Amino acid sequence: MDSRTDFPEGPQLRPQSLMFAFFGGHVLEEGPLCVYSGSVIEVLARAGVGEQAVRSTLTRMVNRGLLQRQREGRRMYFGLTPQATEILWNGKKRLWDTGAVNDDWDGTWTLLGFSLPESWQRQRHDLRSRLAWSGFGPLYSGLWIAPGDFDVSALVSELGLAAHVKIFHATADDATDIGLMIRDTWDLDGVGARYADFDKRWTDWLGSGSGSGSGSGSGSGDPLGTRLRLTSEWLQIIRTDPRLPARHLPAAWPARSAHDTFHRIAEQTGAPACRMAARLMETTPLRPS
Repeated sequence: MDSRTDFPEGPQLRPQSLMFAFFGGHVLEEGPLCVYSGSVIEVLARAGVGEQAVRSTLTRMVNRGLLQRQREGRRMYFGLTPQATEILWNGKKRLWDTGAVNDDWDGTWTLLGFSLPESWQRQRHDLRSRLAWSGFGPLYSGLWIAPGDFDVSALVSELGLAAHVKIFHATADDATDIGLMIRDTWDLDGVGARYADFDKRWTDWLGSGSGSGSGSGSGSGDPLGTRLRLTSEWLQIIRTDPRLPARHLPAAWPARSAHDTFHRIAEQTGAPACRMAARLMETTPLRPS
C-alpha cells in the first residue's frame, strides 16, 4: 500500500506517537476493544508509516506493556493495557482541555529539590525527564520549578525517590525578576520556534487548497492520515511547553495562533476521520488479561 502524503512536511514523527494518536482518537472511548493488525497497518499507512515499521512498533509496545496481543483464529489483534489507557487519557486532557497559553496563572510556583547519590545516573535521568515533561525547568541543578500548584508526589513515589526529594509551593519575592528567571530557566526561543513553525506549515497547507475542497467535507484529501499527524505533532510540541504565565512571555508569543490553527484543522477533520477509521477498523472485544 502506498503511504499517503496529503499533509505538510514537518518534523519526523515516531511511529509510536502516531500509534498512540490512532488508539487515543479511535479506540480509547469505544470500550475495551482490540484492533486487527491489518487494520492498524492500513490506517497508519495513511499517516506515512510503512508496514514493517508498524509491525515493529506493535511488537515493541507489547514488550513495553503498552499494548496486549489477542489471537482470534489466525488473526492477531491489539488492545490497550491499563498503563497505555492512563497515558492516553492524560494526553487527551492535554490536547483538548488545556490551552496552549496560560492566561490564568495565580502567581504560585511549585519547587522540587533533590539530592541523589552520584551513582544514581539512571534515576537522575528519569526524574529530570519526567519533570521536564510535567513542565518543570531547572532553576539550579538540584532545584526545579514549575508555574502553578503541581501535585508531583505521585510522580516522585512512582520513581521510588520520595526520601530524596523535597517539594514546596511558594510565591516569588518582589525582588525577583520573574521574566529574567523564566528566560534563564527555559528555552523560550526553542519552544516559540516550534509553535511558529507548526503554525506556518499548517496555515500554508490550508491556504494551498490541500485543506479544503475534498468533496467529502473532510477539510483534507485524507482526513484520517492528516488528523493522526496533526494531533501527534501538536502533542509533541505541547509536551515541551511548560505553559509559562502569558504575562511574562513576549507579546507576540506564537502559541496562541498555533493553538487556534490546530483546533481549526482538528475540527475540520474530526468527523470525516472517524467515519474513515470506522470503515477501516476490524475490531473484537478485549478479553480480560
